[in-house]
Parts: sequence; structure tokens; C-alpha cells
Amino acid sequence: MLRREFLTVRNRLTADDVREAATALAGRARELPELARARTVAAYVSVGSEPGTRALLDALCARGVQVLLPALLPDNDLDWGAYAGEGSLARVRHGGKTALFEPVGERLGPDAVTAADVVLLPGLAVDARGMRLGRGGGSYDRVLARLERAGAHPALVVLLYDSEVVERVPSEAHDRPVQAAVTPSGVRRFPRPA
Repeated sequence: MLRREFLTVRNRLTADDVREAATALAGRARELPELARARTVAAYVSVGSEPGTRALLDALCARGVQVLLPALLPDNDLDWGAYAGEGSLARVRHGGKTALFEPVGERLGPDAVTAADVVLLPGLAVDARGMRLGRGGGSYDRVLARLERAGAHPALVVLLYDSEVVERVPSEAHDRPVQAAVTPSGVRRFPRPA
């Protein structure tokens, strides 16, 4: 129900709202010290009314950062491929789900994400503890579990609209907090768990 509420608000945004927010979001994200020193960033291509990522992806590539983008596997896990600009993307429809933009070319395997210095996560909301509410498909839960198993500790950052930073979202034992949320108006930091 909570997911539906956040999606309803997003779906009311105009194309101009989404475009303006994407520009502001890219500017805020570029201010993050974690991104400034990152050599490899795992990210995603926003679709529909999600907070826009394309300007940020292009800015990272222009700085020489290796950007990894996900490709959805049949079991909802994620494989990864390199982003090299808009021409390196293909629109892929998975069953009845929304079409996604995925990297063309060589697949690097699900473990490629463990080399990332920063993982930019999609979400619908984040709370005061840094707990992220995803869409419910479990793809990024698998990514976070994979990072933990590998002993990898990239900065975890969720990209959201301002209204999606809330007091509390439901969480389960397997959920992992993010260290920061970037919105069009700023960055909110959360303490790393001990």
C-alpha cells in the first residue's frame, strides 16, 4: 500500500517536473565526495517518473568513471554491463513489466557490482535510519546481500524526490541501510551501522 502511495505521487509529476528534478539531482549527486573519488559506480537508468539519472551517468562517464548498469535476469537477479553513453543502451521489456534501459554488449556477471566504490540505488522512499523502500522485486536486496557476502563496502546512495525522505518505512531483517539519500534539494546522510 505504501509503495502504491509513493508511485501515485510520482505518476502525477509532469515531464517538466521530472526533467527539472533530474538536473538538480545530478548537480547534488556530483557534490558527493564518494562520487568525486569513485573509479567505478554501479548505477541504473531511470524510467518513467523515477528521479532522472541520465545527466548524472553522462557526467560520471565524462570524468572517466567506469559506470556499471544492471540487466535484469529471468530470476530477478541483476547482471551488469558497462555504460558508454546513450548509444550503449537498449530498451528491453521483461514480461509484463515496464521496459528498462539496459547496457548492450558484454555482460560482466552478477558479481561485477562488488568492484563498485559507490552503488546508486533506486527506491521509493528512505527513512531516518537510512532504510530504503524499494519496489518490492528483490533485485537490489540480492545485490546488497552479494556485496555483504563478498565483504565489499561501497557507499550506498539512494536517489529520490524530496517528499520521499520520510520518518519511517517498513523494514525486514535482511534490509540494509544506505549511507545517503540524494534529492533535488540536497543530500541527507545516515550513519553507517557499527
